[in-house]
Amino acid sequence: MATNKKDQIINFGLVQMRMAEDPEDNLSRAIAACREAAAKGAQIVCLPELFQSRYFCQSQDDRFFDLAEPVPGPITEQFVELADETGLVIIASLFEVRTAGLYHNTVVVVDGEHGYLGKYRKMHIPDDPRYYEKYYFTPGDLGFKVFDTSPAKLGTLICWDQWYPEAARLTAMRGAQILTYPTAIGWHPEEKSTHGAAQHAAWETIQRSHAIANGCYVVAVNRCGFEPDPASDGGIEFWGQSFVAGPDGEVLVRAPVDAEAVLVVELDLSAIARQRHGWPFFRDRRIDAYGKLVERFGD
Repeated sequence: MATNKKDQIINFGLVQMRMAEDPEDNLSRAIAACREAAAKGAQIVCLPELFQSRYFCQSQDDRFFDLAEPVPGPITEQFVELADETGLVIIASLFEVRTAGLYHNTVVVVDGEHGYLGKYRKMHIPDDPRYYEKYYFTPGDLGFKVFDTSPAKLGTLICWDQWYPEAARLTAMRGAQILTYPTAIGWHPEEKSTHGAAQHAAWETIQRSHAIANGCYVVAVNRCGFEPDPASDGGIEFWGQSFVAGPDGEVLVRAPVDAEAVLVVELDLSAIARQRHGWPFFRDRRIDAYGKLVERFGD
């Protein structure tokens, strides 16, 4: 039996935030923004990466491990209660502690109908100036995840994962209709005039390419505002511009550069099949010829 097109239209909410120093303030504002998105008709809401705090990975300081908590844990439970209250599906990025000395950058997915659905641990961990995540996070060990939520099948990836076509492909191959990327990315202010435009364009282009190559939606939710390096001069000017790309790569909505925003966008899930019928990349993949992808390099 054919599915009515209108039954495949969902409303997706993006929460772009400017982070304060106080984690409790950030958490309360994130919860309020989720309620605002629900009031605007959102069925799914995605928060930025590590929204509970400023981006502490700019420096290496063991005091920041105190921000971590078990997942699921108290914050997860607050989002379970919020999802139950609002009917939302919520994608929340948390700093997870498994035991002393073992931490992950983790996303939880909670569903108003079904409660806590599970978690994804960030697979690709960067180590660059002001992005010293390898000091804090162990690479994920849960594989690439898809959550069959009430409105849609969600693939949950995180920030640095967004540069890897393999991660997008494997998640889409597990049935994801929407690839979500909670994100914390921006400019080094001293480089912005010379490299800023190209850096931002590359970030958006690679994710739009994931949407095209996999014929699915891509949602990237960033933070905004300047955050100083807690250990030295300088910092990161987060570039905001959270966006959604459709299965053809078109940008359907984009948040501002330097302002908080709660956006709700209508996504037509039936567009996925139409796009894949026209551009049948899954049909034409040469899976017999890709074995060397599991090697480090082709030498």
